[in-house]
Parts: sequence; structure tokens; C-alpha cells
Amino acid sequence: MAKSQQTFSKSEKEKKRLKKRLDKQKKMEARKAEKEENGSTGIQFAYVDHNGNLTDTPPDPELKVEVELEDIEISVTKKEDLPEEDPVRKGKVSFFDTSKGFGFIIDTENNEKYFTHVSGLIDEIGENDKVSFELEKGMRGMNAVKVKRI
Repeated sequence: MAKSQQTFSKSEKEKKRLKKRLDKQKKMEARKAEKEENGSTGIQFAYVDHNGNLTDTPPDPELKVEVELEDIEISVTKKEDLPEEDPVRKGKVSFFDTSKGFGFIIDTENNEKYFTHVSGLIDEIGENDKVSFELEKGMRGMNAVKVKRI
């Protein structure tokens, strides 16, 4: 007599599938019975009012705002719309290591700390010197370049 090819795990999986199918069928029958009891018409609708909130009542057409197609702008701010900013900033050297050739400058306007390298210096600087500088995007953020002592 040949041995059955069905293993324990296969039979367990089959039992789970059958149980899942029966549960699904029971839920469907319960929903049908509830629908017949309550007389529900089906799917409920959700509306979006004029403020963008979800409601169960349709929005009031009186509050609808008409938008002209020409009024819609999708873009970045144009350079001429931005206020002209002076590229030269003033600050104070908080740390500078001459042997390694780098340091940090604190901006007097916003107290931000900017990295500076000896390659970006015009004059020699030391700690606590007042300097003027410009900012340039570096690998790890903004760097102070064209650094002059005041």
C-alpha cells in the first residue's frame, strides 16, 4: 500500500483556507441580513465642502469660487520678484587653525556659523577678527569665501 503524499503542513494549510472561506461567507451573509433589516441603499457618499473638509452633505453651490485659468501659477519665484540682497556679509572669526588651514566665521546678522578654508581667504585672519565675506554652496553646506579682514 502506498503512503499518502499529503503531509501535515499541507493539510493544515487546507484547513486554514477552508476556515477563511467560511468566515468570508458568514460575513457576507451577515451584511446581507443587516441590509435587509435596515433597508440600507448601499454605499454612502462623502463630499468635499468649499474648505476642503469631508462632509456627508453635498456642498452649497453658492459658496463655490470660480478661478480663472490665467490666475493659476505653478512655478518658482522669478528672480526679479525677489528683493536684491547684498552678497557681502559681515562676521567674526570664532575659530581658525592656521596649521590645518580652516576655520569658522559667525555671521553678525543671523548668528549662523560658516566654514571657511584658507583657499577662500583674501587677507590673513585670526580668531576674534572682524571680517567681511561672501557665501558659496559647498559640499556640506554654505562656505565663507572672499574673506577680508575689516
